[in-house]
Amino acid sequence: MDLYADIIVDISLKQLDKTFQYRVPKDLVSLVSPGSLVNVPFGNGGRMIEGVVLSLSDVPKIDASKIKDIDSMKKGAVSAEEQMISLAAWISRNYGSTMIQALKTVMPVKKAVRKRGKAEDYEVEADASPLRGRCPEGADEVALNPAQNTAADKILSDYNNGERKTYLLHGVTGSGKTEVYMRLIEEMLKKGKETIVLIPEIALTYQTVNRFTARFKDEVLIMHSRLSAGERYEQFEDAREGRKKIMVGPRSALFTPFKNLGLIIIDEEHEQSYKSEQVPRYHARETAIERARLSNASVVLGSATPAVESYEKALTGEYTLLELPERVMERNLPECEIIDLRSELKRGNRSMIGKKLHESIQDRLDKKEQVMLFLNRRGMIGSVSCRACGHVIKCPHCDVPMTLHRNRMLTCHYCGHIESAKPLCPKCGSKYIGGFKAGTEKVEESVQKMFPNAKILRMDADTTKGKTGHETILKKFASHKADILIGTQMIVKGHDFPNVTLVGILAADLSLNENDYRGAERTFQLLTQAAGRAGRGDTPGAVIIQTYQPEHYAVTCAAAQDYKGFFEKEIAYRKLGSYPPASHLLLIMVTSQREAKADTGIGLIYEHITKLPSKCDFYGPMDANVKKIADTYRKIIYIKSKDYNHLVNIKDRAEDLVKDFPAFRDTLVYFDFDPMSGF
Repeated sequence: MDLYADIIVDISLKQLDKTFQYRVPKDLVSLVSPGSLVNVPFGNGGRMIEGVVLSLSDVPKIDASKIKDIDSMKKGAVSAEEQMISLAAWISRNYGSTMIQALKTVMPVKKAVRKRGKAEDYEVEADASPLRGRCPEGADEVALNPAQNTAADKILSDYNNGERKTYLLHGVTGSGKTEVYMRLIEEMLKKGKETIVLIPEIALTYQTVNRFTARFKDEVLIMHSRLSAGERYEQFEDAREGRKKIMVGPRSALFTPFKNLGLIIIDEEHEQSYKSEQVPRYHARETAIERARLSNASVVLGSATPAVESYEKALTGEYTLLELPERVMERNLPECEIIDLRSELKRGNRSMIGKKLHESIQDRLDKKEQVMLFLNRRGMIGSVSCRACGHVIKCPHCDVPMTLHRNRMLTCHYCGHIESAKPLCPKCGSKYIGGFKAGTEKVEESVQKMFPNAKILRMDADTTKGKTGHETILKKFASHKADILIGTQMIVKGHDFPNVTLVGILAADLSLNENDYRGAERTFQLLTQAAGRAGRGDTPGAVIIQTYQPEHYAVTCAAAQDYKGFFEKEIAYRKLGSYPPASHLLLIMVTSQREAKADTGIGLIYEHITKLPSKCDFYGPMDANVKKIADTYRKIIYIKSKDYNHLVNIKDRAEDLVKDFPAFRDTLVYFDFDPMSGF
C-alpha cells in the first residue's frame, strides 16, 4: 500500500493552510514523519524545492497517477527555521493539535499583511523598538554570594564540558536569582550565544526589562502581547539577523528565531500562564526543554515556589537541583502572622481589614513606608445571589455567575456579556439580592475611607488596560507617588519595591475553594510570593495573612516560607489521588452549539478509546465544570495513566476517529495534557 504525505512548500503564515500531496518512495517510508524536511518537484517544470511534511495517509486526495514522488530528504545543517518546524512536529504529537496549528504557534509573524484589500508591508519607523526611550542607568556587575556563585559555576562548568542539562534554581524570595541569570547570560554573550528569558506576566516586564537593559544595553529584545504587529516583527527580525542576542518575554518568546541559542531561562517557572489555553495547549517548560535539545542549549528553571512536578523531577535527578536558601545581603525573610477571620467576625468586625492589619497599615503610613494589599479577585462584588430563594444571577450565554462592578453593571468574565443589575430577584421578586463584597474596587473604596490621607493605587485587569497600563502604575509606586498598592495576583510576582515593609493578604484561602486539585499548590505559591514582596530593602518586613482556614497546610507553610514542608504534604495527596506528577491526565473535550451533538461526540470517543488496550483509568463522559460558554456546550472525559505515551496513543486514536466520522461535523474536539485549570 502506498503512503502519501501532505506537504507545505512555503513557510509563511498566509500559506500554511495550502498543502500539496506527494507519494512517499518505498526507501523513504521509514524516514519520513510529520515535521520532516524534504525536497520535492514542484510545478510543470519540475523544479526542486524544499517542503515540510505535515501529515501522512494511505488515502490519495486526487487521482493517484497524478501524484508526484518525494525526491529526497533534506540534508545539511539544520537552520533556526527548520528547528522551529521540528519543534512544531513535537508539539503536534505531544499536545494534540494539527501540524498546521503547531506551525502557526511557533513560526514568527511575517511582514506581509492585508491593508485596504492588498498585501503591503508594515509601516515601521526607523526605530520601532518597544524599548525606544527607555534608558535606565547602567548597572555594574554585582558580586555574587557563595550560594549564587555555586549555582552559576555548576551550570557554566557543565556547559563548558559539553553537558546540556535542565536545572531547577530554587531560591527563596529575594535570594538573587536574577543576578545568577545575568551572570549566565554574560557568559553566553562571551561565547557568541543567545539567550531567551521567559517571564510569566506582562506586569513583570517593566522592572525585569529595566534590569536587563541597564546591564546589557542594546542586546535586549522584548516581546509581549501588547506590542503592535510591526513591533513584534522587528523584534523577531533583529533576533533572526543576529543583531541582538537576549529576548525577554512571556510564553511566545520561546519561539524567537535565534540561530545560536545557548540558554533558555524560565523565571517563576511554576506560573500557570506558561501553559497555553489555546490549541495547541503546550506547556512552555517542557517545550523549552525540547527547543533546547534541538538547539544544543541548556535550560534554567527558577522559582521560590517550584511547581510540584518540577521539584519531583529535581529530587529524582531528571533536573539538577540548585538552591539559594537565603536572601541576598543577609536580609531576613519577613515575619508572617496569620489572622483567623472567624475570630474577627465573633468580635463584630465585618470589615475586610482586620484590627491587626488596620493598626499595621497606620503604623507604616506614619513611618512613610509603603504597603501592598493583595486580593485575588477583581470588581466590586463576586457572585450576586438572592438571600430569600438562593437564586444566583448567571450569564445567559455561559453557565457561570456574573460579577457586579461599581457602575452597577453585571459582567460575565468568560464571554464579556454585560447587563444592568436588577433591584429585585428575577426568580422570586425579593429585594434581598446582593453579593459577597470582596473585589479590589471595594477594597480600594474601604481602605480610602479608613485612611483618607493615603495615596492609593489599584492594579488589576480593569486598571491596566492599554499598552502601558502596568508600567504607569508600577512607575508611580516605585517612585513613592502612592502609599498603598492594592491589587490582584499581578502585584505579588517578582516585583522589587525596597520601601514596602508590609504586605496584607486578604481572604487568603479563596483559591483553596477552587474545583481543582492544584488549589492548595496555587494558594501556597500566591501567599509565599506575596509575602516575599515585604522587607526587600534595608527595613525588615512584615506580612499579615487573613484567612478563614488558618490551619490549612498551604497557609501555615506559606507563613513559614517552608517549601519543603509544603511539598511533602502535597505530594502525598497527589500520590493518593493519582494526580500529576504521580500520574498524568488527558482531558478530551467536545464542544458544540447543539448539546445533543456534543453528547453524541463525547459518547463515540468514550466508546472507541475504552476498547483500546491500555493501563488507564477513564472518568466520564460528563459535563464540564462550566457546562456552557458563549452558547457552546462542553462535554469532557478525563483519562489517567502513569505512562504519558499511553495517553498520547489514546489521543492519536481519538483524532483518527474524529477525522473519519461524520458525526463530528458541527463539533470541535480539544485535547489537553495535564491541564492547569479545571474544566
